[in-house]
Amino acid sequence: MQPGQSFGGPRPETDQVRIDVVGDVLDQGAILVQKHGAGTHRIRGFSPRIPRHFSGSGGALSWALARSPLACENETGYTTRVKLTLQLQLLPTPEQKTDLLATMERFNAAASYAAEVGFGAKVFGQVTLHRLCYREIRERFGLSSQMAVRAIAKAVECFQRDKTKCPVFKPRSAICYDQRVMSFKGLTEVSLWALTGRRRIPFVCGAYQKERQGRIKGQADLVYRQGKFFLLCTIDMPEGAPIAPRDVLGIDLGINKIAVDSDGNEFSGDAVDKTRRHYNKRRAGLNRVGTKSARRRLSKIRKREANFRRNENHRISKQVVVKAKATGSAIALEDLKGIRDRVTVKQPQRNRLSGWAFSQLRSFVAYKAALAGIPLVLVDPRNTSRTCSACGHCEKANRKSQAEFECRQCGHSANADVNAARTIRAKAIVRSPMVGAVDSGVEPGRGCLQATGL
Repeated sequence: MQPGQSFGGPRPETDQVRIDVVGDVLDQGAILVQKHGAGTHRIRGFSPRIPRHFSGSGGALSWALARSPLACENETGYTTRVKLTLQLQLLPTPEQKTDLLATMERFNAAASYAAEVGFGAKVFGQVTLHRLCYREIRERFGLSSQMAVRAIAKAVECFQRDKTKCPVFKPRSAICYDQRVMSFKGLTEVSLWALTGRRRIPFVCGAYQKERQGRIKGQADLVYRQGKFFLLCTIDMPEGAPIAPRDVLGIDLGINKIAVDSDGNEFSGDAVDKTRRHYNKRRAGLNRVGTKSARRRLSKIRKREANFRRNENHRISKQVVVKAKATGSAIALEDLKGIRDRVTVKQPQRNRLSGWAFSQLRSFVAYKAALAGIPLVLVDPRNTSRTCSACGHCEKANRKSQAEFECRQCGHSANADVNAARTIRAKAIVRSPMVGAVDSGVEPGRGCLQATGL
């Protein structure tokens, strides 16, 4: 089968199907692919280049995306896209603010009513729940037809996650607007439906948002945080042209040092560690006090700490992707899903283990790498801190301390985090051996490529 050839015959020229990778790499290199409007399909059991078997019915999947972790050429000619969220801050007048808050409270009351009706009748689908409560919502809550539909949809989305509980929405939780009840008026104003009619509200955004404002499409969420309104809009960004990687950049994520690469560079630094210790100390002190004012202060500190973590994760992920692109390397990370349930640490390190958003950092690296066309490889994290990156020998005694690594077999010594990053790099190379010893600069007969048992 040739790249781009379909199972159901030639691909029609008018086919406008878009494909998205909906999840991580599955077992044996399988990738979950979604065909919009025709359900979700799973590709499995394929070679790095050519698909061999598709699960699913007959010719329902008329196109294929087959790529190994290091071979990311878009062989079908379709453009894969990354969904991002733009945040626009609204600047309503006092009158408009009052109207928006009233609209938000009425909308969420209607959504809670729809959820109550659906839960009582054991009806959880959009169409069937619409028949039960649409007219009542229109008459009782004074919403427009489309806002009533959106309120029902909000309840249905909650039921899709859990049908055993009846959701009750907070009065000022988010409103979902679509193109029927929202429109942009130029580059500085947006028109939103409210209880008193359409409201044209100015907004502000940074240079990053302005560059991508023309890509806004589909639904947007209106949220109210700390006395301010924000419009969260979805945009589709095309992935960058995939590069042919010449090497792999291994990244080790850890408690003491957030990120260290296989070249020995640290991406966290002393300033980040100092700030982390500061927040840990503040939280511990306020938790001991336990008063109402201490809890309010703790809530503010928690938000500041979350903002700090998010900013640092953006900064670290950007540096990783920029370096990988400059060196023509793929990026290799450990698959740390569920790590907090599997790993036990001493009491002083427990809050540090759970005090950093490693999943968020991985997601930031993933989408930035996709936009830059850089392949991302996830490897098994088992024994990466105990395995020698020079000879592949794995032993608990290799790890002398938190910072020191010395192989008991070959005598190789290095910083423990750097050695772990190189082991991650080796696993990625062994898993996808398209990066040769000559290309990667590894001396034949020694080094990462020799560790085939990783």
